[in-house]
Amino acid sequence: MSRRATSREQVPRLLSLVPYLQRRPGARVADVAAEFGITPAQLRKDLGVLYMCGLPGLLPGDLIEIDMEAVDGDGVIFLTNAEFLARPLRLTPAEVLPLILGLRTLREVAGSDALASIDSALAKLTAVAGDSADLADRIRIGVRAADEPVREAISTALGAGVRLRLTYDSPSRGRTTTRLVDPDSLRMRDGYAYLEAWSDPVDEGSAGGWRSFRLDRIAEAEVTTEPAIERPGAPDPPEGWLDRLSTAAEVELELAPPATWVAEYYPVAERTPQPGGGLRVRLRVADPAWFRGLLLRLGGDATVVAPAGAGESAALEAVAAEAQYAALFGTSS
Repeated sequence: MSRRATSREQVPRLLSLVPYLQRRPGARVADVAAEFGITPAQLRKDLGVLYMCGLPGLLPGDLIEIDMEAVDGDGVIFLTNAEFLARPLRLTPAEVLPLILGLRTLREVAGSDALASIDSALAKLTAVAGDSADLADRIRIGVRAADEPVREAISTALGAGVRLRLTYDSPSRGRTTTRLVDPDSLRMRDGYAYLEAWSDPVDEGSAGGWRSFRLDRIAEAEVTTEPAIERPGAPDPPEGWLDRLSTAAEVELELAPPATWVAEYYPVAERTPQPGGGLRVRLRVADPAWFRGLLLRLGGDATVVAPAGAGESAALEAVAAEAQYAALFGTSS
């Protein structure tokens, strides 16, 4: 088992172990290990980690106390000075806001069976969020996903572990293909929702293997009765430009005179006049889908100066639209 997998299992076990031992002073190592389904040796390692945990400050009175001599000598466990774990956790505004925005984003792609749970969680977070809830209301979340029947089919297939038959539009290639896929996961990237899946080609000329299917390009999704096959080697999702920024996304645009209204309509961090009446501006972007729509609206009157790649999705969207126009009307726009 990898170290990463062990850490994922160990953290929730440690959080459960502390209250368990608080209620059972002098519990035997063998009994506790059996209760948690681990070996005594692993329990000893867990206790060694807990022995170094506690409140900030790392002074003797801040750390959890464990009588390690009793553990090693008599095989019993006495744990004290961990009462702070019984205090209810309080989320800070900085913690609440991402949760609210994340749930709203999830709601854009979730099936109907999950909506009640998402709405319930949103209501509870909003009730305790204070000013963060008002801030969240001023941020628009836009995800290009799929129609409800497609989302329902994908949610059903992922939950039941069965294959999907997709009818997929590829505007850049000007054709529609049919694919039989083993669905793996849903991901959001730069304002689009994607289904990560292993694809078996059904139409001649379509390739198989791991593929990312943009949900808004899935015309139909049919749930089959065939069990999905667990495929090895799922690729890591490529990062969007927004993911590569360590702080809130800030972009720099060069605006031609017809587009300088952007600096009046949206809050900008800085504006620099350019020769000929244009502007160079810096603005923060919370939603890549909004930014892509702005660039498409501005067309050639806006140039992305930084960061590199921030305008790529808008350019690809324009190319796809032009290809679709040509496929429908036999000429480019």
